[in-house]
Parts: sequence; C-alpha cells; structure tokens
Amino acid sequence: MTTGSDVRAAFTDPAENLAFDEALLRVAPESPVLWLWRNPVCVVVGRGQRITREVRVAECARDGVPVLRRASGGGTVFHDPGNLNVTLVLPGPADRPLEALGQVMSAAVDQLGLVPRIGDRGLFVGDAKLCGFAVFRTKTGLLAHSTLLVETSAGLVGRYLTSAPPDPRPLDSHRSPVASLAEHGLRPGFPAVEAAVRAAASQLLGTLVPRPPSAAELARQRALLHTRYRYPSWHADGAQRAA
Repeated sequence: MTTGSDVRAAFTDPAENLAFDEALLRVAPESPVLWLWRNPVCVVVGRGQRITREVRVAECARDGVPVLRRASGGGTVFHDPGNLNVTLVLPGPADRPLEALGQVMSAAVDQLGLVPRIGDRGLFVGDAKLCGFAVFRTKTGLLAHSTLLVETSAGLVGRYLTSAPPDPRPLDSHRSPVASLAEHGLRPGFPAVEAAVRAAASQLLGTLVPRPPSAAELARQRALLHTRYRYPSWHADGAQRAA
C-alpha cells in the first residue's frame, strides 16, 4: 500500500473550493490525495453543460443562489452545507476512473448502516441517488469527485435544478430521485460521516496522512481563480481567460 495525503483545507467561497479541487489534480501528485469539503448554497454545472437546460435560473436569481461551473464532466449538482463533497486524486492513467471512488463511497455508506449499490453515474440506496460522481483526466492523473447528501433535502435540490428536458442531449444531466442520509433515517453528524469516508479510503488506498495545502496547490488555486473561477464567462459558458 502507498502513503497518500488527506488534505485538510476549508474555504468559504465556492469559487475557491472549485479552484482548489482542480488544483489538486493540476499539481500532478505522485500518490493518492483525498479532500473532504463543503460549499455554501450554490449550483454547480458540469464542464460542457448549458445552464438554461440544467438550472432554474429565475429561482436561483430570486434566492441569490450562485451558479458556477467546474472543470469535470458529469451532471449538475446542488451544493449546500448539508452536502459533503469528496475529492479523490490518483496519479497516472486509470482504466476505470470511477471504480476507486465508487468503492470508497460504497464502503463508507455501508459503514453508516445503509445498503448501497453503484448505478449509472452514482451511488443509490433503493431507487434514490445518494451520491453523484464526476471525473476529470489529465496526462498525469485523474480527479474523481462525489457529492454525498448527508442532510440536504430532496425538495431543496428540486427547487433549483430543472426536470429532465423533453429533447435529451448527450451532456444533459441524468435526473434521478434523490434522498439524503437523513431522509433514509440516518443522522450520524458530519464528523462520523467524514470518519467513515476516510476509513474507507485508507482501506482501499493505503495510509492517508493529514496535511495542510501545499504551496504549489495554493499557487495553482490562485492561477485557476484568475483564468477560470473568478471569470464570469467561465461560469456562463465555459470560456476561460488567457493566463
């Protein structure tokens, strides 16, 4: 087993979180990296998605909910403090990019007392999605990340995301019913949930040593904030500013 990193970092701004998420991959780590984080209320669309097909724009504007874009593919997700984000970065090429993340999340949910199954682009308990998955590759590594609905209600998710469109397109989100741990009757609290994810990741990937962000990761975060995540056109349509 290798020795990897369990990065301990907390940012209060969704743009800073998304920039740091990508920065962990861009610095090309030589061993696995795990990062657990939470966002304030926002909606995050996938790299190539169209906001008008994914988001109830008027409702977001009315309630002051920002809409942001991430670098990975996958579907649109609702973030709030009741939703735990799990980022896993692995070095080198991977033939099955979501397999490790799926195993980690499945083992964690099993530890918490539910019976999960890995389905299309996520983890389900019964017919309801509990975790969504997305992935982003570079030549030197792989970023896979997941959202785990801990306390966020299904009604809140549906308030800001559109229903499945009548003319489905390849990049559209795959809409599924969702339910949080709380809606399944589990309220373990975030420390217990995070401990379960960390234990599952360590069992699969080897020892993960807690550490703060590195200087290289923070520098790359700042650069990505400039070229992407502080640039309105990036969030609107995926256009980035020249470095």
